[in-house]
Order: sequence, then structure tokens, then C-alpha cells
Amino acid sequence: MIYRKNREQSDRKTHPLVGLLLFVISIILLLTTGFFGLIYGIFYTLIKRGFRGLGEFLLQIAISIDQLGNVLMQHLLNLLWIKKGGYAFGNRDETISSALGRNKRNDTLSGFGKAVDAFLDWIDPNHSLNSIDYYIEPTDQIIEAVSWVHLKDGRILGSRSEGNDRYYIPGGKPLEGEGKHEAVVRETKEEMGVSLKAESIEFLGVFEAQADGQPPGILVRLSCYTALYSGDLKPSSEVREIVWLTYSDRHLVAPADQLVFDFLYQRGTLK
Repeated sequence: MIYRKNREQSDRKTHPLVGLLLFVISIILLLTTGFFGLIYGIFYTLIKRGFRGLGEFLLQIAISIDQLGNVLMQHLLNLLWIKKGGYAFGNRDETISSALGRNKRNDTLSGFGKAVDAFLDWIDPNHSLNSIDYYIEPTDQIIEAVSWVHLKDGRILGSRSEGNDRYYIPGGKPLEGEGKHEAVVRETKEEMGVSLKAESIEFLGVFEAQADGQPPGILVRLSCYTALYSGDLKPSSEVREIVWLTYSDRHLVAPADQLVFDFLYQRGTLK
């Protein structure tokens, strides 16, 4: 998985003619310089870093080609490899294998897509699932969210908002320009009335599933953190009740939260 230092940004709009011109220029540059760049890169990495360096260089090229294919063939792959409502191919920052893995996990592959995935698994076991990249640029199909995971006596803190039957792990969506640590601190304060201690915040994991209440194919990417806190837990005006849940309550929470429950239960920290 590729971690990015800079903040994720959405694509900016551009004039169609500019897009066409840049496409033509990129093709010309690839055809006129690509071969020489490849040959030089092979000898350079081989001399400087040996066969390991050469392998890493070629892997980078393979990933870039895979990302290109995800954009170039997106409409054909969306037609042939996934069911209606599946996670769409086409994110320029994502590989074909990553999008294939998301659809496999969500059971939205078509028969053709399953056959392709089975072939890849034969070559490299669990290839598509292991290729899922949680650090791709945001798209309209992925909702970023953060959660504070707090356990006590084998139970996990949850809440339910007014007019909702589901329970949720405390958290929400980051504001524009807001970091994930800042977001989880703010959301926890707004919902639970407590202040997380910044120095104690630890990353737990990323969990991705169908977004609750959204059309099929829209996913939520939930970044979860643990942290100590100060203050007394109390529901805010937007929270109807605060509860302590066990693994037996898994069916009462949203799909992404269910994955968190599975993770904690397997670790033995959730009863």
C-alpha cells in the first residue's frame, strides 16, 4: 500500500481541448522517450542496486501500467466484470487489481469477473484482495470517515442518533482541510462530550464496506483510532443514547462498523 505525505485532492475541471492536447503530448513523449528511459532505468538500477533494485523498478512500472489500464479500460471493465451497483473501475490512482478486490469483497463481481479473479488467484493466491489500496485519491464512490474505538470490560462504546435504528462507533467525516487526528478529536467532542488526549491517539486500522444508507457501490473508508480521554461521557444534542455493545450486537451496527467488531473479536478484546 502506498502512503501519501500530501493531502488528497479532487480532480480540477479542465477544458476538453486541453485534455485532448495533453493526451496527444503524453502519447508522443511515451513513444519517443519511453524506450530509452526504460533501458536506462534497467541498467541504472541494476548497477546501483542490483537485482533487488531492478525488481522494485519493474514493479513500479507494472503498477503504473495497471493504473493506466484501470482508466483506459474502465468502461469495458465496468460492463463485463461487475454487477450493477458494483464498485466502478476508473480511478486513475487505483490499479485494476485493487478495484477487482473491492468488488470481490463486496460480492459484486460478474461471472466473467469471478473467472478473471480466479485466474489471478491461481497465479498469486488472494491477489486482488491483497491488492486493495486504502490510500488512493478520493472519488465519488468512497466516503472518508474516522472513528474513535473505545473499549471497556470487553464492550465497545457506541451511539445512536435521533430517528436512526442503527448504532455507530463514535466518529464522522473530516471537514475540508482537516486532518484525521483533528477530525476524530472534534467528532468525539461533539458526540460524546469528552476530549481525546492528542498524545495518546493511536491508529487501529482502516475498514471499508458499503456505506450505510447510500446507493450500492458507494463505500465508506473508516480510519479508526484509539485514545485516552478526559471528561465525562454524555450524549450531545445529535445523539439519542450512548451504549456499550458486545459482539452479539454486531447486527445492530453499520457494515463498516461490523468489520471493526470482527477485528476486535478476533483479537480477543471484544466479548
